[in-house]
Amino acid sequence: MQISEKSSILVTGGTGSFGKKFVELILKRFPNIHRLVVYSRDELKQFEMAQQFPPEKYLGLRYFIGDIRDVGRLTRACEGIDIVVHAAALKQVPAAEYNPIEFIRTNVLGSENVIEAALNTGVKRVVALSTDKAAAPINLYGATKLCADKLFVAANNIKGARDLRFSVVRYGNVMGSRGSVIPFFLQKRHEGFLPITDPQMTRFNITLEEGVKMVIWAIENAHGGEIFVPKIPSYRITDVATAIAPECEQRIVGIRAGEKVHEEMITTSDSFTTVDCGEYYAILPVHGDLIQRYCANGAKMVGAGFSYNSGQNKQFLTVDELRELIKIHVDPNFAV
Repeated sequence: MQISEKSSILVTGGTGSFGKKFVELILKRFPNIHRLVVYSRDELKQFEMAQQFPPEKYLGLRYFIGDIRDVGRLTRACEGIDIVVHAAALKQVPAAEYNPIEFIRTNVLGSENVIEAALNTGVKRVVALSTDKAAAPINLYGATKLCADKLFVAANNIKGARDLRFSVVRYGNVMGSRGSVIPFFLQKRHEGFLPITDPQMTRFNITLEEGVKMVIWAIENAHGGEIFVPKIPSYRITDVATAIAPECEQRIVGIRAGEKVHEEMITTSDSFTTVDCGEYYAILPVHGDLIQRYCANGAKMVGAGFSYNSGQNKQFLTVDELRELIKIHVDPNFAV
């Protein structure tokens, strides 16, 4: 399914970092799109977003107040929608450990509501956003996202004769997103030191625009049932600190509960059903013929024992590359 000006798209969590960038890029490509619905529960963020993207200018744009926990409201919002991008989630690891049932209600049961709404309203494509923390999770947030991934993959088994495909996009740290390390370091550098949890720590890096383009690619190319993983560079946390504030002390504060030293997006257990598609990897369902279909179209099996984590990545960003990316994607006034 190709996105066009005739498309009708709904974005859950549409006022978040990803949602705003998704709306920006879609409106840039298709300013006269038939329908683009921003679905979220924060009216202030919707009001602020409407100043940047006014419905008076973009006639297909709509702002819907609603929570993915409310299946009735979500179903109403999905009426007449072709494509759902599911970005709504609770994401903070410490908050998940302290408030586990709230994360389960939003990330797991809310995802099931998205599936039910799509099944009941004629939606044709659903792409859900995942996280590296869903691979071999060690914290509750990651566990809830793994559950959500499983729900979306399995939803393809109950679609019946509907022209409906569910797929998942999984990636790691988004450069400059709310709560991520780079904005945090930019704020903390004025205090004379930066807190480093572990000097060996590494993370994958993807820009918001790259994440959005990957989701658009998944909308247009997924067969249904895939978990797509991008091939992206890593960075060392100490290099990020040096790039942002070379004069600051890097103070080791210890790793936080539920935090990994390296991000992992494909585990060795996933390797038996993972294919290399060129720009992306795809973790495919055990059952069905997706593996054969992908391989028939040129994809290659990654091989037993393969894993994909930020510490063993072949490509690492340098300090200078990090500075340039920060200036482009996070703070245009950034200077060392």
